[in-house]
Amino acid sequence: MSAQRSGVKTKRTYDTTSRSERAGASRSRTLEVARQRFLANGYASTSVESIAAAARISPSTIYKSYGGKRGLARAVCEQALAGVGPSAAEERSNALRTLDDPHQVAAGWGDLVAEVAPRIAPLLLVLRDAARTDHEAAGLYDELDRTRLARMADNARHLAQGGHLRSGVTAGEARDVMWMCSSPELYDLLVRRRRWSPGKFGRFVADTITGVLIVPGIATGER
Repeated sequence: MSAQRSGVKTKRTYDTTSRSERAGASRSRTLEVARQRFLANGYASTSVESIAAAARISPSTIYKSYGGKRGLARAVCEQALAGVGPSAAEERSNALRTLDDPHQVAAGWGDLVAEVAPRIAPLLLVLRDAARTDHEAAGLYDELDRTRLARMADNARHLAQGGHLRSGVTAGEARDVMWMCSSPELYDLLVRRRRWSPGKFGRFVADTITGVLIVPGIATGER
């Protein structure tokens, strides 16, 4: 006897894969719309409602998923910081610390800066400018800056523990130099204002780390 004749309703197969793909596409679209709006209009002038309308979702979805505009901006920045490589940029940066040659480490960090800075620096500059009058933007900018400083402290400890720092250079000073090299302000000066390519900027960062921080002549097998 068929289900229709017996009065028993059959359950429609629930396609979790399709739903997950749709959710992922919606998230990607929302983050891209938010990124474009923040860069074009600034943080303060960009509303959750305008992002939601352009992304074809409801404002309540943004508040539910991100907690509001600040959380959405954080997600946009985190996506930018991940880079475009096969794994997150932070994971690849950590992997560089397994290398014995500090020059290779510095070169790898320079490559990551060339990849990530064009994605994150313009967003950080938007938040920095908005921070003058918007407390949410100020809080997020400070949060991201502290996180970047902590990452540079980890990198500096790696160089110090390996005996790779020049005589007289402390781990704290190395941290500060790398924090400066990865700053949105330096990117703004050299890439946006002086029209350096991201690749040239990354090489400059690597050369600065090598020339200012690393003991000359140290390479794999040389001690």
